[in-house]
Amino acid sequence: MSKLILTNEVSGLGSAGDVVEVKNGYARNYLIPQGFAVAWSKGGEKQVEQIKSARAARELATLEEAQALKAKLEGATVKLSVKSGSEGRLFGSVKTADVVAAVAAAGLGAIDKRTVELSAPIKALGSHEATVRLREDVVATLSIEVVSAK
Repeated sequence: MSKLILTNEVSGLGSAGDVVEVKNGYARNYLIPQGFAVAWSKGGEKQVEQIKSARAARELATLEEAQALKAKLEGATVKLSVKSGSEGRLFGSVKTADVVAAVAAAGLGAIDKRTVELSAPIKALGSHEATVRLREDVVATLSIEVVSAK
């Protein structure tokens, strides 16, 4: 097991500044190369305090922004046009990056594709829902209308 300091939020693991213990391969092959974490050390404890204090300062401003963005996302339906076959089946599937692009095109704001969670792969036309985790305590439900591209 490796002890790491997270530098970014990692879904299901923790947020920036948290000290976590994960398996060696997960740390070596994913978290450290992607820049999501650094190896823990005694000197790193100072980094933890700096990261947490910076996060606390940002959280006050971002809480209000996140709640405003949540209200905008839940109040609107995002239209997403994709290529489809004759029976309503899509060629491929809708990915989180597609959802992010549709939200930006609708003028609802910028969201990170890592915060978008699809309950199941979207492979058919119609209405679908996605969850957008704006913060740990602010989660929005986004309505997506998948229509056929002409």
